[in-house]
Amino acid sequence: MKGGQAEMVKFGGERRQTRRALSLINQNIITAHRHPCVVNKRGLTETNGICNKNPTWKFVAAQIGSSHRHGLEENKKPKIAAEGFKLWEEHEGCKDQPMPMCLEPSETLSGDQTEMQEVEMEDIFEEALIDIDSDDANNPFAVVDYVGDIYANYRKMEVYSCVSPSYMEQQLDITGRMRAILVDWLIEVPHKFELKEETLFLTVNLIDRFLEKQTVEEKKLQLVGLVAMLLASKYEEISVPVVDDLLIISANTYTRKDVLEMESLMLNKLKFNISVPTPYVFMRRFLKAAQADKKLEVLSFLLIELCLVEYEMLKHPPSFMAAAAIYTAQCTLYGVKQWSKTCEWHTSYSEDPLLECSRSIVSYHQKAATGKLTGVHTKYSSSKFGYAAKIEPAHFLVQTQ
Repeated sequence: MKGGQAEMVKFGGERRQTRRALSLINQNIITAHRHPCVVNKRGLTETNGICNKNPTWKFVAAQIGSSHRHGLEENKKPKIAAEGFKLWEEHEGCKDQPMPMCLEPSETLSGDQTEMQEVEMEDIFEEALIDIDSDDANNPFAVVDYVGDIYANYRKMEVYSCVSPSYMEQQLDITGRMRAILVDWLIEVPHKFELKEETLFLTVNLIDRFLEKQTVEEKKLQLVGLVAMLLASKYEEISVPVVDDLLIISANTYTRKDVLEMESLMLNKLKFNISVPTPYVFMRRFLKAAQADKKLEVLSFLLIELCLVEYEMLKHPPSFMAAAAIYTAQCTLYGVKQWSKTCEWHTSYSEDPLLECSRSIVSYHQKAATGKLTGVHTKYSSSKFGYAAKIEPAHFLVQTQ
């Protein structure tokens, strides 16, 4: 009896300890259901081998199962909105239990730390410069190894290709309006002769540089334009228009002798300095920086040819005119002001100084189809240039003045 009684007491002691452990387990389970984001541990089932062998563990498992079912029933009950606000208070009452990770209050960042994070995010998403020459690394005609030096030299030499924006004041018989009529007519001539775009830009440059140094009668102004185109063709073209062709387009106003004498005079006045950077060379580089498609390219050339006609645009260097034309073309096509970091880097011009010139270009675009100077509009109204003349100007640039 004593042995059995001792065994009974021992068994009872284990049973009391088990009940104390069970109360803690129940408390854990109930607390866990208050926080749905905390994952509950699986309860022991009767199919577990330990439960089958030990009746004490069967009792514990039954209690766990009962508590688990009780928790599920509570979860099925409709929640009251106010319970969510009591969540932190209820949890603070269970000081013995660790704070679930999903409910731990995050550290409050100070104003300086928040600002620092915003600056860092801005740095992360800052627009990166594009290597516009990477695709031409294996193209020997792109001269990637030297293109940077070439355009750096162009920027130095463009000063010598510029003329005084007031040189027309020394002319006694011609005006800026007459010059505009001449250039507008010459814009269509290379198109008919199928000459390169480079030839047109060099032709206009030779005219201005010659008129800056030599006074010309009104009746000789067209001859100056024809001879300038002849010299530009000899410099740029493989197949050069003959003198007789030039006489035909001038309606035989001049003779062959007149052309040859003017050619000699022009070369001597210019000191045979024909190789100068024109807006064309900068257009090609800047269009590459803008990652231009064919539509943007054609529209950019339309706009800069409108600038060639205008005498007042002589105050801008060729590189600036090219950048302004491309900027205006982007604004025209996309309907917003757009000037990337890559464009700014390769052109050396930011958006602000380009805006004033861009507004002037828009005004030229708006009146391109009106009046007598419609050579550019006629040229770009053909299918060869994708009917670019039909594109609406960027009116919003002028309206925001």
